[in-house]
Amino acid sequence: MFSTLIVEDNAAFRQSLSVLLRTNYPAMSVAQAENISEAWKKIAENQPGLVFVDIKLQEENGLDLAKGVRNAHPDVIVAVITGFNLPEYRQAAYHNGAHFFVPKDSFTSADILTLVDAIQTGQPPQWRLGLDYINPSSHFRVSGK
Repeated sequence: MFSTLIVEDNAAFRQSLSVLLRTNYPAMSVAQAENISEAWKKIAENQPGLVFVDIKLQEENGLDLAKGVRNAHPDVIVAVITGFNLPEYRQAAYHNGAHFFVPKDSFTSADILTLVDAIQTGQPPQWRLGLDYINPSSHFRVSGK
């Protein structure tokens, strides 16, 4: 199983996602960060294979982190998770290196589990959100991290 990092400034949401992942993937290491500087420390410590990052992090832009992660760690899967479910935000996420765009207002726990299962197998998720929420230029595979 690989390691996952959740970068989200909303503690309740961050904790809920962490519990969902730990409950369904007991062998998965799940780290949490509430801002970009903390995220970089956790990335160095945990070497995650998957990073969930919110677009708006207090006074910071999560897309900057997404871009930085993709540049520094091209094998890491980046899933932008946000309340801004608009095509222009999706395009900005993809432009900044996100593999997936996960809208907080319309995803379910099953969607997250489908996404993680797909990442583990190296296949695009067959989820209810549809292809618009997968970066068309993504080629991904997490290798046992």
